[in-house]
Amino acid sequence: MKLALLAPIAALAAGTALVTFSGPLAAEAHTDTAAPTLEQVLAMEHRDDDRARDQYRRPAETLAFFQVEPTMTVAEYGPGGAWYTRVLAPWIMPQGTYIAFNGDSDARTYRSRAQEARSKAWTENFIRGMEEGSGMEVDPNTVFEIDEMPESVHGTVDRVLIFRSMHGLANGNVADDVLDAVRTMLKDDGMVGVVQHRKPDDAPDYDYGSALGYMKTAQVVAIFAANGFELVDSSEINANPNDPADWARGVWTLPPVLTTGEDDPRRAEYLAIGESDRMTLLFRKAD
Repeated sequence: MKLALLAPIAALAAGTALVTFSGPLAAEAHTDTAAPTLEQVLAMEHRDDDRARDQYRRPAETLAFFQVEPTMTVAEYGPGGAWYTRVLAPWIMPQGTYIAFNGDSDARTYRSRAQEARSKAWTENFIRGMEEGSGMEVDPNTVFEIDEMPESVHGTVDRVLIFRSMHGLANGNVADDVLDAVRTMLKDDGMVGVVQHRKPDDAPDYDYGSALGYMKTAQVVAIFAANGFELVDSSEINANPNDPADWARGVWTLPPVLTTGEDDPRRAEYLAIGESDRMTLLFRKAD
């Protein structure tokens, strides 16, 4: 997907969330002389509502740790609310290729027919939103579910990025399927960057995944190892030592979700803690 610009976009991603790009992104990102730097993208007006999260998600430091370059082919798993998409797309598109991919919607279970319909329309809605926003044709080979991955993508991707999604893959018993697809799309020297809500290594064990959103680092490493990957490096870029990672209602107790509501007497405490403690891991294919 080599677009020289990206304008306001609204697309349905991950089957549940409305992904919105707002603000004059096209005018900001387009230039006849040079593609925007990451620093310029992070400062763009379309990120005005997102920027408060930078102190917790540290996009510049995280993408540097993952060794992402704007000329690469970069695939983002499950764009969801599109927070990272609004960083990656305008940075990567002018010089490289941005890919959005998701799991197999036919392999999921749904709470309602409406949720199922949204999930199964994800690819078409994402593409339509991109085209309406940019005024340019989007290559359908760059937006897909794993069971419909175009053969042209095989072995072409430099980086796959998975942000705060490993617990969902584990809980849904689809981690193996997704990581098998990741191996297929990666170049031989490609790598996978993972950011995941983290619980302490000495915390009590519970399920393979976690309905609470947190996982141990060893759990995530083991999932990747079982699928033919090895750990290259880890970082504390996204650590938050103030998060005890033991909330009764899970990681969503903390910002940005704050699921317990405005009347929770501990709300100020959650806000003071900030977003969850997170591991940041980099993997490659094992020999």
